[in-house]
Amino acid sequence: MIALNGQGRGAGAAFTAARIIFGGWFLFSGVEYFTPFDLQPLGNTPLAQEFTLALIHSGLFAWIKLMEVVAALLILANRAVLPTALACVPLNIVIGYWNFVLDPGVVEYAFGIVTLVLNAILLWPWRRELIGLLRW
Repeated sequence: MIALNGQGRGAGAAFTAARIIFGGWFLFSGVEYFTPFDLQPLGNTPLAQEFTLALIHSGLFAWIKLMEVVAALLILANRAVLPTALACVPLNIVIGYWNFVLDPGVVEYAFGIVTLVLNAILLWPWRRELIGLLRW
């Protein structure tokens, strides 16, 4: 049986650090959207701004941010890490696309790489089981 949290798997320092950084980052990113401080970056290019504003105006962005908060709380609590990290993959692909394609820049590249790497570290302890998902 697959352990769904980090207990018994991923108990090492790199996993724990990735879990805390990823969870903290997602918690901040999700919660700050619902505050009056307006810290959400829209992007530096017209395409990035259009994309972000379309998500906000459609109401989808609020659901994305709620997902980030729930995922962050689960990961920080070290509960259901595997399904939570898997659920974050599509979100992180969009985050990476936004950082690499829609709003490229040194800082954006760094954020895109870091979020993808942290998500990969969270999935790494289950790589043997997950590779089966890639077989036809």
